[in-house]
Amino acid sequence: MTRRDALLQVIDALHDEIAALKVNDVHALERATATKLAGIEAIAAAGTGPAGSELRELADEANRLNETCRIYVNLMAANVRRRLQTLTGDAGSGYRPLVSAYA
Repeated sequence: MTRRDALLQVIDALHDEIAALKVNDVHALERATATKLAGIEAIAAAGTGPAGSELRELADEANRLNETCRIYVNLMAANVRRRLQTLTGDAGSGYRPLVSAYA
């Protein structure tokens, strides 16, 4: 597999990850993540070398999509934290220090 093909595999997998995150489909997310990791391993196995403009553009696209995935995950984590705080009656306190102030 060429680096170009592997990058395209990673990009397709990132699109699948985003779609799975949007609908909370854990199984689809697992499949997409496994495909993405296989693509990343294929890129690493292809070795390093000069990257032309097409490879750079594909890598930039993969980075952008990965950033989008990160944002989705962070938003989901924030929603879970907010829900847990609401359930425990701790919704208004935000972050608390772990130790009390010095006397």
